[in-house]
Amino acid sequence: MYENETINGQPVTEEQIQAWADEAEDGYDVAALKKRGRGRPGRGAEPSQVVALRLTLEEIAALDARAEREGKTRSEVIRDALHHSAA
Repeated sequence: MYENETINGQPVTEEQIQAWADEAEDGYDVAALKKRGRGRPGRGAEPSQVVALRLTLEEIAALDARAEREGKTRSEVIRDALHHSAA
């Protein structure tokens, strides 16, 4: 194990790793895993698409600054810009 590994800010111990390994060896309840609703929530009735976008370092800095200023994610800022440009 690497030194200082964390998950959500909590240190990962050898005991935790062994517990995860034991749990995996016992098997998982697939129905329960599917029921948990894993993954990102949908944005509407239709499936959304992931779009790759190349930005310069300056564009990323501007995007991040605006997102921070408005308390939004990068994606929300980009969607807002697209919505306003189409209006």
